[in-house]
Amino acid sequence: MATSKMAMASLAAHIRPFTCMAASQPSRLAPHPPDLVRWIKREGGFVHQAVKLSQETPFGIGLISTERIPEGTDLIALPPHVPLRFESDDAPSSSLLAALASRVPEELWAMKLGLRLLQERANADSFWWPYISNLPETYTVPIFFPGEDIKNLQYAPLLHQVNKRCRFLLEFEQEIRGVLEDVKASDHPFSGQDVNASALGWTMSAVSARAFRLHGDKKLQGGSSDAVPMMLPLIDMCNHSFKPNARIIQEQNGADSNTLVKVVAETEVKENDPLLLNYGCLSNDFFLLDYGFVMESNPYDTIELKYDEQLMDAASMAAGVSSPKFSSPAPWQHQLLSQLNLAGEMPNLKVTIGGPEPVEGRLLAAIRILLCGELVAVENHDLETLKSISAIAPLGIANEIAVFRTVIALCVIALSHFPTKIMEDEAILKQGVSATAELSIKYRIQKKSVIIDVMRELTTRVKSLSSKETPSAA
Repeated sequence: MATSKMAMASLAAHIRPFTCMAASQPSRLAPHPPDLVRWIKREGGFVHQAVKLSQETPFGIGLISTERIPEGTDLIALPPHVPLRFESDDAPSSSLLAALASRVPEELWAMKLGLRLLQERANADSFWWPYISNLPETYTVPIFFPGEDIKNLQYAPLLHQVNKRCRFLLEFEQEIRGVLEDVKASDHPFSGQDVNASALGWTMSAVSARAFRLHGDKKLQGGSSDAVPMMLPLIDMCNHSFKPNARIIQEQNGADSNTLVKVVAETEVKENDPLLLNYGCLSNDFFLLDYGFVMESNPYDTIELKYDEQLMDAASMAAGVSSPKFSSPAPWQHQLLSQLNLAGEMPNLKVTIGGPEPVEGRLLAAIRILLCGELVAVENHDLETLKSISAIAPLGIANEIAVFRTVIALCVIALSHFPTKIMEDEAILKQGVSATAELSIKYRIQKKSVIIDVMRELTTRVKSLSSKETPSAA
């Protein structure tokens, strides 16, 4: 018995539990994490003297500059051994980790690297502990929202994704327990700790919110490198902007053998400015699901609709089209719908409004074609022209007005699916709500705003076209 207790005590010395201790600063995983900048410098990396961690940026914790930094200046550089990536060796724990990772669907790639992160978090002697200890203790992503706040997102496509991720985490927890049930403590990839859905959610969120895809060592056909998700200590504390002042550069072909990746000032960085990277031209669905924030007036935000024949007929009739053909297209129209992948054996019926173009090209072309009964008129244009909103009234002004009015009616229908109006949402925010409730409400306000913005733009286009329409064209 004494030997057993000694073995347990010895093992415990090499374990960091997945539960989080109460801390004076609960935002970090450790109460008093090591100095991340000092660790990177000690490991041969570079951090500009003016770059500092701050908890007072407009986005919470992030990096700021304490002085003016000229455009083109190197801000951070990491040597090849500092980024955390998914790697396996011949050790039993690594082969078990690889076996678990092979069970993760490709679309949830963050969990694969997340398993590696969780392995390092459990290891008291981890090389990456100075980095991991600085990670947030919790993430404000929807999988951690209370049920009422998930429901209050009010947007079915996102609710589907949240439920899908929650279901995966619960099922994967059981799979991991089954695989690791009889594994010796010395071979256990997580130092013998029980891995539950909460820990899995934390690690998947940490990766999805912070990982970057860089070129790996493995060469693909054609000579290009595979894209490898990596966690980049300190660099991942740069917050997001569509107008960034910094960018990531990956060193290639041994230009600097001691640097894998670096951050460079894209523009002049002023004193006390946060360092900002562009995470990508993403919708608020991705920003909220993966990063836990919502961008106001996001130019890339969209609303997802299903191309449904009955819905399209109803929208057209509401727009004043007397006998729409969406439910009964002519053979030539059906053939064109198949080319748009909106009909046929395996159609993709998911279409969008909003974003850089107010109407997705496939939806625009379909409505133009189905509200035009003349094959000859349609044959004068290729599908790319019919998909482009920049092509002004390719099938005539009357057709274009009917098309835009149909989309406006679709917007009205989509807006009616939200249980609350924007003014009601704003009134709730003014009353004061929890952080997760605030995110839910801001998210649905932005979704409704996308619809309203599309309606406004198309209404302006209808007015402009109506002023050009001649009595004979009507």
